Amino acid sequence: MRTRRTARAGQYAALLCYLLFLAFPLLWLLSTALKSPRELGGLHPTWIPRHPTPAGLRQAFREEPLAHAALNSLLVALATAAVAVLVATPMAYVLARHRTRLARAATGWVVISQAFPFVLVIIPLFLVLKQLRLVDSLTGLVVVYVVWALPFALWMLVGHMRAVPAELEEAAAVDGAGRLRTLVSVTAPLLAPGIAATGLFAFVTAWNEFFFALVLLKSPAKQTLPVVLTHFIGAEGVADLGPLAAAAFLATLPSLAVFALVQRRITTGLLAGAVKS
Repeated sequence: MRTRRTARAGQYAALLCYLLFLAFPLLWLLSTALKSPRELGGLHPTWIPRHPTPAGLRQAFREEPLAHAALNSLLVALATAAVAVLVATPMAYVLARHRTRLARAATGWVVISQAFPFVLVIIPLFLVLKQLRLVDSLTGLVVVYVVWALPFALWMLVGHMRAVPAELEEAAAVDGAGRLRTLVSVTAPLLAPGIAATGLFAFVTAWNEFFFALVLLKSPAKQTLPVVLTHFIGAEGVADLGPLAAAAFLATLPSLAVFALVQRRITTGLLAGAVKS
């Protein structure tokens, strides 16, 4: 009994250390954001601000259009997540249920495409978007993000789709349901955890992405939040730490909020109560 209690205490201690390790960057951002300029320039940095002040936060909103940039990022991220899920779900259904050579080749190409670096595709991608008149457009940025997130989203959903028993779809076919009705009414509800995880991945990817947004968006009114955050770094690489930390801290909150909303769907059992013997 004593050995079991010691092992459980060790597990909780290890879990606490891991949580502190994950939370440290966010806590350090918050601490830096609340420090005064004098304390930030001190020779001996402190973990906790001696005199907390929201001056850095006010300065960040005063110097840069953070609210407008956050709205741009939110619209792009939500559109990317929605379109990626809507496109990937029927594609995953086909690849999971029709295991032909073409389906295996398509799945392999999906995995290989994730190895392509951004620099390799940015020039042809820019030229294509220029011909379509989608450069310096949030719509064009959504198209790019959907194309970039779709392979991994498809790979995730194929795994979840294969875990759904085919007997359920056969029973729906016996009752007269077509392919589309079966996918919408039978398969999709059982894929809720996978769809939630896929949407979360697409949202976080689009929210945090910087390189494509920097290259494709030129108008200040259309820039997303990661691009605007770079404005707090001067021409000589000197960062205004207080406003930068405050803005970066605020930029992490939407991702945490979205994860908090969908985490129940992610942790719910995939097929709880779907098949009864």
